[in-house]
Amino acid sequence: MFKILRDIFKIPELRSRILRTLGLLVIFRLGFFIYLPGINVDTFLETQRQNAGGVLQFLLYTSALTGGNFSTPVLFALGIMPYISASIIFSLMVKVFPKLEALSKEGEQGRRTITRYTRYATVVLCIVQSLFLVFSWHNPASGADSISLNAGSFWMQLLQITTLTAGSLFLMWLGEKITEVGIGNGTSLIIMVGIVAQMPGALALLGQKIQTAYANGSDQLPFEISRVLVLMLLYVSVIASVVFITKGQRRIPVQQQRAVKGRRVYGGQRHFMPLKVNAAGVLPIIFAQSLTMIPALALNAFAYQDSESGFFRFLQAIGVALAPSGFLYYLIYAGLIFFFTYFWTSLMFNPVEIAANMKEYGSFIPGIRPGKRTAEYLERVMKRITLAGAAFLCLIAMVPQFISRAIEVDFYVATFLGGTGILIVVGVVLDLVDKIEAQLLVRQYEGFMRGGDAPRRGSGGPEKKPLTSL
Repeated sequence: MFKILRDIFKIPELRSRILRTLGLLVIFRLGFFIYLPGINVDTFLETQRQNAGGVLQFLLYTSALTGGNFSTPVLFALGIMPYISASIIFSLMVKVFPKLEALSKEGEQGRRTITRYTRYATVVLCIVQSLFLVFSWHNPASGADSISLNAGSFWMQLLQITTLTAGSLFLMWLGEKITEVGIGNGTSLIIMVGIVAQMPGALALLGQKIQTAYANGSDQLPFEISRVLVLMLLYVSVIASVVFITKGQRRIPVQQQRAVKGRRVYGGQRHFMPLKVNAAGVLPIIFAQSLTMIPALALNAFAYQDSESGFFRFLQAIGVALAPSGFLYYLIYAGLIFFFTYFWTSLMFNPVEIAANMKEYGSFIPGIRPGKRTAEYLERVMKRITLAGAAFLCLIAMVPQFISRAIEVDFYVATFLGGTGILIVVGVVLDLVDKIEAQLLVRQYEGFMRGGDAPRRGSGGPEKKPLTSL
């Protein structure tokens, strides 16, 4: 491993890209220490302590998934969430609207046009989300004083909205810059850093419990240490399972037709079509989590206006059932994950188009007729592996709730053992390792996953041949 790291910094271009990426990510983290204008920080922090467990506490758990921090009025509070939302919206619209689909097939010019539309939509989403965020900061749910020094000033609130919008747009530019001059996908790296930055706080909570048990001299110290060891073991197990499923794929053999021209025979090669088990990635969990939390937040806001009315008591009962600890919540959550997994996979994977392309280029699946039968076979295989992927996503999404209740740890700590965060971090790290490994193998260095299989530079071994299809 140390040799591979040494080889990475021997390559000037790769070393420069890594250093640029680290420098831009440092700039991203510095933005969380710049507070918005007109904010009384001490009053705000006191309000946060009074509202522990409320709506803003839920935002604290979920804002890290977007590279932001909804609980603190800082420059990058919105994170890169508006840009992600706009990108997802246009990814769906390209598959739904024929004009956008035709535009996406026009090459580089069409992609630039869609990117421009995405940026315009990002500006609109930034303004809307910053409006809600500033409103929640100026009107705490517990009835405490406003966090702004100029709570009644319209211009101060407008300045805060403008600052939040500018911060989110700067992150959009920063992500694109990392992709251009750095290594890896800039947007994904920003989200990953935002998640990893929350881990020291979770570790501090565990360390604080051990320190408290040791200082009091109670019998809970062995139990606290055992709890930490169990959490570490579960963390390693969850990461291993996520890596296994993320890299898992069904390889369908594809045969090339043979063509005889004169005395030569062309074609006849066999390669494989990889179908990923988890083709939808982390998006089904994000969609399902958003749709399950919106009704619960709305009911908590309106159901307790009248505790004697039968209608409001009915709303309160539904709100309790939709709470994260209720059975109905788990049932709806799992159903939405399955729905969005199949929905997203059906949009991104078109077996009819794939079968038509295979037939046009003279490829076929052995034992399956080209055309309609091939499309039906691909659709049947994709549905089966999507079922396994959806079941895995359900399990990973519910791991934090189960561990939090079974081991009796804070939910903030349990979120790092499953859910969206672990899927994002593992996926980004695997993509980053693949890109670095590709750079190493092109320059005749050993990669992360190849070990000693690749010939060493200057060792006099056989000349490295370009990779071809099997």
